[in-house]
Amino acid sequence: EDNNVKGILINIFGGIVRCDIIARGLVNAAKVAKIELPIVVRLAGTNSEEAMKIIKKSELSIYPSKNVAEAARKIVELTA
Repeated sequence: EDNNVKGILINIFGGIVRCDIIARGLVNAAKVAKIELPIVVRLAGTNSEEAMKIIKKSELSIYPSKNVAEAARKIVELTA
Protein backbone atom coordinates (compact mmCIF):
# COMPACT_ATOMS: atom_id res chain seq x y z
CA GLU A 1 0.00 0.00 0.00
CA ASP A 2 3.04 2.29 0.24
CA ASN A 3 3.26 4.31 -2.96
CA ASN A 4 7.01 4.72 -2.44
CA VAL A 5 7.61 1.00 -2.98
CA LYS A 6 8.62 0.42 -6.60
CA GLY A 7 9.66 -3.23 -6.50
CA ILE A 8 10.20 -6.26 -4.30
CA LEU A 9 13.39 -8.29 -3.86
CA ILE A 10 13.05 -11.74 -2.30
CA ASN A 11 16.14 -13.71 -1.28
CA ILE A 12 15.50 -17.19 0.11
CA PHE A 13 17.64 -20.22 0.84
CA GLY A 14 15.25 -23.16 0.78
CA GLY A 15 16.93 -25.53 3.18
CA ILE A 16 13.91 -26.57 5.20
CA VAL A 17 11.13 -25.84 2.72
CA ARG A 18 11.61 -26.80 -0.94
CA CYS A 19 12.03 -23.90 -3.36
CA ASP A 20 9.26 -25.18 -5.66
CA ILE A 21 6.76 -24.90 -2.80
CA ILE A 22 7.95 -21.34 -2.10
CA ALA A 23 7.63 -20.47 -5.80
CA ARG A 24 4.07 -21.81 -6.00
CA GLY A 25 3.12 -19.82 -2.89
CA LEU A 26 4.71 -16.67 -4.29
CA VAL A 27 2.92 -17.00 -7.64
CA ASN A 28 -0.42 -17.65 -5.94
CA ALA A 29 0.04 -14.73 -3.53
CA ALA A 30 0.98 -12.38 -6.37
CA LYS A 31 -2.17 -13.42 -8.28
CA VAL A 32 -4.51 -13.12 -5.28
CA ALA A 33 -3.04 -9.79 -4.13
CA LYS A 34 -2.89 -8.56 -7.75
CA ILE A 35 0.67 -7.35 -7.27
CA GLU A 36 1.74 -5.32 -10.27
CA LEU A 37 5.15 -4.29 -8.92
CA PRO A 38 8.16 -6.12 -10.31
CA ILE A 39 9.32 -8.92 -8.03
CA VAL A 40 12.86 -10.29 -8.31
CA VAL A 41 13.38 -13.64 -6.61
CA ARG A 42 16.59 -15.44 -5.75
CA LEU A 43 15.87 -18.97 -4.59
CA ALA A 44 18.65 -21.39 -3.69
CA GLY A 45 18.29 -24.89 -2.30
CA THR A 46 16.21 -27.96 -2.88
CA ASN A 47 14.28 -27.91 -6.17
CA SER A 48 15.49 -24.42 -7.10
CA GLU A 49 15.51 -25.28 -10.83
CA GLU A 50 11.87 -26.40 -10.65
CA ALA A 51 11.06 -23.19 -8.76
CA MET A 52 12.57 -21.09 -11.56
CA LYS A 53 10.40 -22.94 -14.11
CA ILE A 54 7.27 -22.27 -12.03
CA ILE A 55 8.09 -18.57 -11.81
CA LYS A 56 8.85 -18.22 -15.53
CA LYS A 57 5.67 -20.13 -16.47
CA SER A 58 3.51 -17.82 -14.33
CA GLU A 59 3.82 -14.95 -16.83
CA LEU A 60 3.65 -12.49 -13.93
CA SER A 61 6.11 -9.68 -13.26
CA ILE A 62 8.27 -12.08 -11.26
CA TYR A 63 11.88 -12.37 -12.35
CA PRO A 64 13.99 -15.31 -11.16
CA SER A 65 17.65 -14.75 -10.39
CA LYS A 66 20.51 -17.18 -9.82
CA ASN A 67 22.39 -15.15 -7.22
CA VAL A 68 22.04 -12.15 -4.94
CA ALA A 69 24.22 -9.82 -7.01
CA GLU A 70 22.21 -10.52 -10.16
CA ALA A 71 18.96 -10.06 -8.23
CA ALA A 72 20.11 -6.70 -6.86
CA ARG A 73 21.09 -5.47 -10.33
CA LYS A 74 17.78 -6.63 -11.81
CA ILE A 75 15.56 -4.93 -9.19
CA VAL A 76 17.50 -1.67 -9.60
CA GLU A 77 17.13 -1.94 -13.38
CA LEU A 78 13.37 -2.55 -13.11
CA THR A 79 12.70 0.24 -10.64
CA ALA A 80 15.01 2.99 -11.89
